Amino acid sequence: MTQRMLAGLLAVPLLGVLWVGALREPLPYVIYTPGITADILGTENGTEIITVEGAKTYHDDGQLRFTTVYATRAESDVNLFQLLGAWIDPDDAIYPREIIYGPDDTDEAQQEEGAFQMVTSQDTAVAVALTELGYDVPSRPEVHRVLPDSPADGELEAGDELLAINGIRVATIEEAGQAVGGTPDDEPAELEVRRDGERLTFSITRAEIDGQLRLGFEMRQSYDFPVEVKFGIDPDIGGPSAGLMFSLAIYDTLTEGSMTGGDVVAGTGTISPDGAVGPIGGIDQKIAGAREDDADVFLVPAANCDDAYESPNGDMELVRVATMSEAVDALEAYADDPDAGLPRCEEPTGVAGE
Repeated sequence: MTQRMLAGLLAVPLLGVLWVGALREPLPYVIYTPGITADILGTENGTEIITVEGAKTYHDDGQLRFTTVYATRAESDVNLFQLLGAWIDPDDAIYPREIIYGPDDTDEAQQEEGAFQMVTSQDTAVAVALTELGYDVPSRPEVHRVLPDSPADGELEAGDELLAINGIRVATIEEAGQAVGGTPDDEPAELEVRRDGERLTFSITRAEIDGQLRLGFEMRQSYDFPVEVKFGIDPDIGGPSAGLMFSLAIYDTLTEGSMTGGDVVAGTGTISPDGAVGPIGGIDQKIAGAREDDADVFLVPAANCDDAYESPNGDMELVRVATMSEAVDALEAYADDPDAGLPRCEEPTGVAGE
């Protein structure tokens, strides 16, 4: 045996070890795959997912399914084996890690943020649905959480109702954020709050937190609901993207007749207090999940339509919605006539067809 042949034979197992090591090496990517879908009008372990107290409810045929995405966790690794599998699967997506997560993100922090977003989206969904039905729903911005060792720590408390900032009356978290942002950098923000029925004032100077000047507290919109709505959603599911579907399910529960015409309607989209439907991530994976669960219609946020247009949707209709009112109108038209001309996601302008 020549020296070259011997070297070649020795190199084969070495190359194999190197390939195995390379395939298992963690890579800076995140994989999105289709997650579960769930019928919000249905039951979980024999209990209705949505329950309403204080108003007459109706339970009809049909389904309203919210959709989810499975994503690589912040502290989990992705190797080349997994990337190749995701690349081959047309329903999966691969993103650079820095687009999805920050350098210091943890699983625990992501779980907490997702849970907060879920609860907030549910509150907003109830408010939007009840408003659409003609109820008066008073609301106010309040402190949700005070960050430790921040300028607001020791001053503000969770549950403080925000009344005015720098003399400007605030009625929403957006107005409160704008008022704080308008404070000159070298001056304190003057906050008036209500705590346990007492009006209090605080003078707090912002400090740099995560690269921005902030007071160091998180806000949420708090509502006085005329009826009580409860959600039996798996606590492991987080994020704000089911807001639209929650609103529609509440609306359907409080109105006679089926909004879906007895069919399966899936969808996604955040919901704002004014009823606007916002874009979400993972639209292709959510469409794939709904397709696999035999949905007839998929409600797509208007801002996601360009991306959704080319998603493999099978026989599902991709219906474009920009507001809660548009979604209600579209579903009512569909329930009356499944062949009705609904606003659909169409080929983006400038994209050539085949």
